[in-house]
Amino acid sequence: MRICGVELKGNDAIICIMSRENGLYDIPQTRVQKISLVEAGDAEAVQHFQFTFAKLMEDYNVDKVVIRGRALKGKFSGGPIGFKLEACIQLIKELQVEIIAGSFVKKALVRSQIDIDFRDTGLKQYQEPAFDTVFAFFESDPYMK
Repeated sequence: MRICGVELKGNDAIICIMSRENGLYDIPQTRVQKISLVEAGDAEAVQHFQFTFAKLMEDYNVDKVVIRGRALKGKFSGGPIGFKLEACIQLIKELQVEIIAGSFVKKALVRSQIDIDFRDTGLKQYQEPAFDTVFAFFESDPYMK
């Protein structure tokens, strides 16, 4: 199964695609590491973001997308554009999308019996939260083991 972890930050959807087969993890090289929404108030720009994201998932045969959730209110709440990006991704008919809480990710990483040093993944530093999200999902899902 191939899963894409997503962290929404500002106008960007930062991604990390990972697959797990026979207990081995694989992180393929992707043509982009993040997809940006240039003008959040423009309907064409929003549709372009959605199309670009869907095409990327189709090209890499992604089965599921897991988005790192953000607080709805308070000091660490997500911004309005981030929620718009989240909705764009959720509304892609061909994708199965799940939102998982940051606390879930932290607990799953602590419980994980596999320790992957992020520096060895070949990913960019800003992709670490997306990596943590998809790795935590794989490590916590009983059907994946």
